[in-house]
Amino acid sequence: MTRIAIRPVPQRARLMLEQSGVHPLLARLYAARGIASADELDTQLKSLLPPAGMKGIDTAAALLADAITKGRRILIVADYDCDGATACAVGVRALRAMGGAVDYLVPNRFETGYGLSPEVARLAATRHPDVLVTVDNGIASVAGVAEAKRLGMTVIVTDHHLPGNELPAADALVDPNQPGCPFPSKAMAGVGVMFYVMLALRAELRRRGHFAVRSEPNLASLLDLVALGTVADVVPLDRNNRILVAQGLARIRQRRMTPGIAALLSVAGRDPLRAGSFDLGFAIGPRLNAAGRLADMSLGIECLITDDPGRALNIAQALDAINHERRAIEADMHDAAALKLEDLDVAQRASITLFDPSWHQGVIGILAGRVKERLHRPTFVFARGEDGELKGSGRSIAGLHLRDALDLVAKQRPGLLLRFGGHAAAAGLTLKENDLAEFEMLFERVARAWLPPAALTRTLETDGPLEAAYFGLTSARLLQEAVWGQGFPAPLFADEFDVVQQRLLKDKHLKLTLQQGRARFDAIRFNHAAGAPDRIRAAFRLDINEWQGEANVQLVLEHFEAA
Repeated sequence: MTRIAIRPVPQRARLMLEQSGVHPLLARLYAARGIASADELDTQLKSLLPPAGMKGIDTAAALLADAITKGRRILIVADYDCDGATACAVGVRALRAMGGAVDYLVPNRFETGYGLSPEVARLAATRHPDVLVTVDNGIASVAGVAEAKRLGMTVIVTDHHLPGNELPAADALVDPNQPGCPFPSKAMAGVGVMFYVMLALRAELRRRGHFAVRSEPNLASLLDLVALGTVADVVPLDRNNRILVAQGLARIRQRRMTPGIAALLSVAGRDPLRAGSFDLGFAIGPRLNAAGRLADMSLGIECLITDDPGRALNIAQALDAINHERRAIEADMHDAAALKLEDLDVAQRASITLFDPSWHQGVIGILAGRVKERLHRPTFVFARGEDGELKGSGRSIAGLHLRDALDLVAKQRPGLLLRFGGHAAAAGLTLKENDLAEFEMLFERVARAWLPPAALTRTLETDGPLEAAYFGLTSARLLQEAVWGQGFPAPLFADEFDVVQQRLLKDKHLKLTLQQGRARFDAIRFNHAAGAPDRIRAAFRLDINEWQGEANVQLVLEHFEAA
C-alpha cells in the first residue's frame, strides 16, 4: 500500500526566499526542504567547510607531503563502486599533479571481498609501496591495516562509513564519522573525504615551498569527479555536499570536465550542457558500477584518470556494453524473484530474504533495491560465493538501520555472520548457506521489533499540486538545473487528472494522455503494465522528453491511484 503525503511549506521561509530573489516555485520547494534563507543556497567554493576541521587530516597531509618530497611510492586501495572509483581517480590525479609517484589497486569483489583485508594488504605489498592509502574503505579494516603495517607500509585510511567497536591502528585516519571528529558534515561520500585530504595536502606542500619549483594544481578541476561520486553513492545532500555537487555540475555544463566523464555522458546520450544530478546518478553511475559488478573496476578508474579523449571514449563504450550485460542479468533475476515472491504473504512480513543459486553476486544489491522499492520492506538478496558461503546485499527503509540490525543479529547468534558491514540504508554480509534459514528468521524478528505497522506503509512525500503556470519547459529546465539528491529530494508533485488515452510501450511502460481542465499532458509510468482508471490521483515529476530534436514536457508518474 502507498500513501501520498504533502510536505508542509513554512510560509515565512518561503516568503523570505522569494523576497531574496529566489524563483517562486523554487522558493516553495526549498522552504519545504528546510531552507530558511537564501544564504543556505550559496554554492560558491568559498562557502565549503574548511578541511582543518576534519580529525586526522593534518597528519595524513604531512605523511603524504613527506612521501612526495622524498620520492616514496604511494598505492591507493580503492573500493569497487562509483564512489570508490571517483575517490581513487581524485587521488591519482591530484597526487600526480603534485609530483607524487602513485598507483592504485582495486580488490576483486568475487575473490578478496570488500575493503583492505589482510589478503589485499599482502597483494598490495607485491607492488612495493611505501605508503598505502585507502579510499572509501578502511574504517573497519582492523586486521588489514595491521597486516599492511607488519609488512612495512605507512597506512593512511580515508573513509566515510561508520566505524565498528575497534578502530584500525593506521598512521592517519580520516573519516568524519570516527569518534571525536568535530567536522560538521557527517554525510560526505568517500570521494568528498579524499578531495578534502588533497586540499589539505596542497596546503601542506604550499607551506613547505614545494610549488616554488613546480606549478600548483587547481584542484577545482576534480569537482566533476567529486560530484559524480557524491550523487552516485546516495549520501545525504547537506549544504556542504550540495556545494560540491553544484560546482561539479557547473564544470560539466561548461564542458570543463575530465575526458572520462565527457565520454560516459556521450555513450549515455546525455547533453553536458544540461547535465543534472539525475544524469550523474542514473546515467554515468550505473555504467561505472557495472564494471565493479561484472568485471574489474580498474576499467572504470582508467576511464576517469586518462587524459586521452579517444581512449576515454573506447573505455566508456566498453563500460556501456558491460552495463547492457548487467541489465540483461538483472532482468532475468528480477523475473525469478517475482516468482519467489508469489509464494510469500508480504502483508504478514516485516522483511524479505531471497536466494537463488543462479543469481549473480555482482547484481544482488540492485535486485535488493528493486524489491525494497516495490514492496517497502527491508530486503536481503543472496548469491553463492565460495566454499559453501553466501554473499548477501541488503537495502532498507526508513526506521530500520541495516548495519545496526545486522549487529544485533550477530550478537543474538554469535558466529552466524562471518562478515558484515554497511550503513543505515545498505549493508552486506557473508554467511554459510546452511545458516540462511536461521538468518531469515532472526532478521525478520529484528524487523518486526523495530518497525511499527505504520512504517511498513510506503509514504510518497510530495510537493502537492503544481501551479498551472509552471507546466512548461522553462519550469522543467529550472528544476533540472537545481541540485537534488538524497535528503534533498527532487520535486515530486501530486494532483488529480482525467485519463484521456493510455497504451503500453514495449509491453512494460504505460503511456498516457492526461487532462486537467482544458490542458492536456503527455505522461508515462515506467515498468508498469497495468492500466489506469478513468480518473487518477498521481504523484509525478516534471520531465523533458526530447525526440528527433524536439523537446516537450512529460509527466513521469511514480504512482497513481483511483481519484
